[in-house]
Amino acid sequence: MSDSIGYRRLADRYGVSAVQAFRTDSAIAKKRASEYENGYVHEYYLPESRPADTLAGHLGFALKHEGVHLEFLSRLFEAIPAAELETWVAAEPTGRYARRAGFFYETLTGRRLNFPGVRAGNYVTAIDGDAYLTAPHPLKDTRWRVRDNLPGSRRYCPTVLRTDRVRDAEAYDCARRLAELELEFGADILQRGAVWLSVKESRASFAIEREDRHADRVQRFAAAIERYCGRFDDPLSESALSELQARILGPKATRLGLRRSPVFVGEADAMTEVVHYIAPHWDDAPSLLSGLRDCARRTVGGSSLARAAFLSFGFVYIHPMSDGNGRISRFLVNDVLRRDGAVPEPFIVPVSASITRSASRRRAYDRALERFSRPFMHKYADAWSFGPEQVGDDGVHFNFRFDAYQDALHAWRYPDMTDHVEYLAEIVRVTLEEEMRDEAAYLRDHRLARERVKRVIECPDGEIDRIIRSVRENGGKISNKLRKETPALADERVAEEVVAAIRSVLPFRAGG
Repeated sequence: MSDSIGYRRLADRYGVSAVQAFRTDSAIAKKRASEYENGYVHEYYLPESRPADTLAGHLGFALKHEGVHLEFLSRLFEAIPAAELETWVAAEPTGRYARRAGFFYETLTGRRLNFPGVRAGNYVTAIDGDAYLTAPHPLKDTRWRVRDNLPGSRRYCPTVLRTDRVRDAEAYDCARRLAELELEFGADILQRGAVWLSVKESRASFAIEREDRHADRVQRFAAAIERYCGRFDDPLSESALSELQARILGPKATRLGLRRSPVFVGEADAMTEVVHYIAPHWDDAPSLLSGLRDCARRTVGGSSLARAAFLSFGFVYIHPMSDGNGRISRFLVNDVLRRDGAVPEPFIVPVSASITRSASRRRAYDRALERFSRPFMHKYADAWSFGPEQVGDDGVHFNFRFDAYQDALHAWRYPDMTDHVEYLAEIVRVTLEEEMRDEAAYLRDHRLARERVKRVIECPDGEIDRIIRSVRENGGKISNKLRKETPALADERVAEEVVAAIRSVLPFRAGG
């Protein structure tokens, strides 16, 4: 973009490059115009709108017109001489943009400017609550007279633009939708469905990670959801995560606790070396995890769906545990919804089952992850390699090397989670309004089919369920094996009546 202003001009002037694109960038042009592209905006201003070609001019313009880009600000403040910022705040000690710039500098760097502090004037908010999701209970920064409404801390702070879809997510009432399902199908049907969906969620969680579904592993994850969901005092504490991880992985797990070696997502063998994502350095993972806890605390009372999104996706990007990170991240979705009261006990929202239901939904999940990982890997394409084998402090053998851990911290700490919130909200909506409804409808119809079969033959519910399953799987036919196991079905008239009873309620597979 030629003749850029605001953030783009500062990036060029100070040689600062961020992983995540600017949601809004600006330039001077012959006519005023706005171009919208996949959630990003290009603004064109007339020459008379050009700010002074200084740090104060362009940063003030950016904070006023282009929003807050925490990753870029964090990088910028490492690149600029602090004296430039000190000159600006000294010249405009009560200016709202100078104060916010000073506040962001000290918050993001942990360093203090040579400035005595703002002595008068109204408080201003750190970020615009109309434009972004914010902490429900701001803290007063008396030094800058800024209401700190950031949804996190220096260690980890996501940003979420309040797009139309994010606003829809804020307004979506999970509990109300569940109440409507209960009214339609009855509490018993819905609770029976909840038990089955816990198992279904466990199976689907392994499918997302493309792992084999061993029955004991599925049962362990389902049991962990039932036992721990919404019940930890602090689910992101190291002790809670370790307990959850041990329950999920089982007694034969060889790696437990926080990792002490590198993690990447990709493939590396004799023929192929492909890396799709690199997790933070193991020494930085505990700090980032503490930041995620800060975020969890600061956003209590905010949108539950948004919290579930940026805590679960944030966890998987940090990848702090030695194993089980994907399953824990999906556990966190239901844990947040349960503890926030958005989804009452005993229900869980089987988001993994919805994700794996179709190829398009699975691809949408991958695209949500790639919103961060793809530009991350583009920036650091030349910073990773494979070399001599080493052994981590946790005993893991590795030969992966990444040379930009410190530089990448800016991105890991301050992710833009707008797309992730939009994605998870849609998956939860589909799960409640389609997946759970279909499951409840099936259970209701299965119960009705059982009652109708009982009018024809009398046998225990378990045997009737087996008959229903066999008839449906065989396209409406009674197999020879089933006739032998249930002698009453040897009578052709009885067999036809049983098939008709099932057909009247439940569909058969194609060909039946």
